[in-house]
Amino acid sequence: MVDATAPSENNALLRHAAITGNATTAVVPSASSEALSAYGKFTSIYAPAQSPEWVSSWIDANTPDAVLATLSANGRPVMSVALEVGRDGPFRIARFLGGKHANGNFPATDKNWLAAANAGDIDVLIRSIGKARPDIDLVAFDRLIGDFNGLPNPLLKLPSSPSPNVALAVDLDGGFETVLTRTNGKKKRKRHRSQERKYEVVGGARRTMATTTAEANAMLDAFFAMKEQRFGAMGITDVFADTEVRTFFRKLFVDALARENPSFVLHGLEVGGKYRAVTGSSRAGNRLVCEFGAIADDELAYASPGEYLFFDNISEACDQGFDIYDFSVGDEPYKRQWCDLEIQHADVLIPLTAKGRLYALGLRSLSRAKGAIKNNARMWALIKRLRSGVRGKPVTASVEED
Repeated sequence: MVDATAPSENNALLRHAAITGNATTAVVPSASSEALSAYGKFTSIYAPAQSPEWVSSWIDANTPDAVLATLSANGRPVMSVALEVGRDGPFRIARFLGGKHANGNFPATDKNWLAAANAGDIDVLIRSIGKARPDIDLVAFDRLIGDFNGLPNPLLKLPSSPSPNVALAVDLDGGFETVLTRTNGKKKRKRHRSQERKYEVVGGARRTMATTTAEANAMLDAFFAMKEQRFGAMGITDVFADTEVRTFFRKLFVDALARENPSFVLHGLEVGGKYRAVTGSSRAGNRLVCEFGAIADDELAYASPGEYLFFDNISEACDQGFDIYDFSVGDEPYKRQWCDLEIQHADVLIPLTAKGRLYALGLRSLSRAKGAIKNNARMWALIKRLRSGVRGKPVTASVEED
């Protein structure tokens, strides 16, 4: 049995659970320093976008209207979700911190509790959010991953629908040589050597991982410039353009450097003294997740520096013992060259008001329409051509997300 309560924001989550001694939920309407300190300190697993590092960095950079909700069972916390409340027209929606940058979501959870988790428990958490924040019309748990390290996502105890964008990944079982045998490895090796020779003509290639603040900022500077150019050419909104978003990623990856085994890492391919490709990845349990990536659209774009960097990134992921290299959300040809796994994320929409029910209906209809378009290769290719044609510049395959 789990009861719902909504303590004041100054009550630490863990202390509240300890004092009551009863099964309960605690909701903090705003992210106080005390609540942030308590978040995720119980024995928990979490996907990158619900990690304490991600949550605190996003709040510091964006100062959102944040909600930290924790479910406790038998006097101890067992699950926390960090959400931000934003407006969409007349609606107030609570979503994972990070917006479209938050993918493959899995809440901070006590793995020992998962076997006992049920839909009633999650419903209590939702109801407690509604009591603490009656202004919220809808709670949207977007892009949920089905399992994390083989453990089931507790939020999927509630009814869900498929997310419109598939995520692609590489099964690393057997090591890099085995991966190559499944993905036309002879051709990949030959192309990798050919690319290397082309890079040698202009000074040679150097793949590095950022280990200092200066290196991390230099890679991110290059990445943001690449994205700005790329998205401009595609005729779509640059989701990395906002100052707050850039500040968030700088803080996330720079702060990670202080850890012995950073959860967030940057890799760059430098050719002729300039970064030509950059990727930002998260170490998420048994998988290495490529959170973002881009290439420079310059005189060396023809030599596919993104493809070259991925070759080395995937090889290193095998050496480091990861089971999966996850390209995250988006179906692109450069991913299909490697991937043998399709990961279907799911969306859970919980209306809290009549307005929320109307909004959820619209979101579900839009999601189905997007899914239908993206599952139709011809239609999706036409949409992308039309979209890029708005800016009058064709685009080539690159390291991009949908």
